[in-house]
Amino acid sequence: MLKVEKLQAWYGNSHILQGIDLEVKTGELVCLIGRNGAGKTTTIRGIMGLTSRVEGRVMFDGQDVTKQPTHTRNGLGLGYVPEERRIVPGLTVRDNLRLGLLAAKHGGREADVIAEVAETFPRLAERLDQDAITMSGGEQQMLAIARALVSRPKLLMLDEPSEGIMPVLVDEMFELFARLRDKGTTILLVEQNVELALGIADRAYIMDQGEIVYQASAKILLADAAIQERYCSV
Repeated sequence: MLKVEKLQAWYGNSHILQGIDLEVKTGELVCLIGRNGAGKTTTIRGIMGLTSRVEGRVMFDGQDVTKQPTHTRNGLGLGYVPEERRIVPGLTVRDNLRLGLLAAKHGGREADVIAEVAETFPRLAERLDQDAITMSGGEQQMLAIARALVSRPKLLMLDEPSEGIMPVLVDEMFELFARLRDKGTTILLVEQNVELALGIADRAYIMDQGEIVYQASAKILLADAAIQERYCSV
């Protein structure tokens, strides 16, 4: 589904990514973990085409999208939920979901989409006509995820979804990610909550100083406290 080869990225003169190789197969939930500043967000932004200076290759669903703009990658089925959520002030929950429909190629009717959201995100179903920016941080994060899902992406990339969210909602969110994977959604998850991420993932990559330093099944990494302590402690 997704294959990244020798990805390098710069911010100004700072060489952030040092040649990233990673792969996400169809139906997998893969997590990318590591300390703050390791390059996780830059990696996911590079995959999405949001980093101005990059080298390497990004293959998605059999196509080379390295030179393609972000909106083209999104149109091909690459979904992205950034850490900052980007909920539009002044719009209701329903209106924010409509924005997600603009990127949808499946032509789903709004009523059908709202019904799907209500089933998957009961909290949002109760707040469809509420100004989205007045919801809690966790509810806004759920809306950002729902908005990405209404376009039915082939692969969903999530950047630090648990950041700043109360624990009870974090648990709900990770249960949701596991259910989405079980229903066939392919997911690449960037996350600092190592235990939770490894608890639902199939495989994991560990980043440190702009490089992939370790990769293994999530079960192996979850059992290796020394690796977690060395590369994943905040």
